[in-house]
Amino acid sequence: MTQSPKDPLHGVTLAAILNDLVAKLGWDGLAQRIDIRCFKSDPSIKSSLTFLRKTPWAREKVEALYIRLQKKGR
Repeated sequence: MTQSPKDPLHGVTLAAILNDLVAKLGWDGLAQRIDIRCFKSDPSIKSSLTFLRKTPWAREKVEALYIRLQKKGR
């Protein structure tokens, strides 16, 4: 088992992460922090999830931003 309960992403889906980021930052705020076209040009949850699932480097950036915001919110 590679994930432990102390992992901030344990049990959190990519869809939940993306929905939370959009709720907190909006698409514009997300696009400012992570320069990805799917956040800038006609953004949607579905298209962004498709891209992030196929693009590991982009997913890592989204997950890192989510973790930073979770730690900030404590």
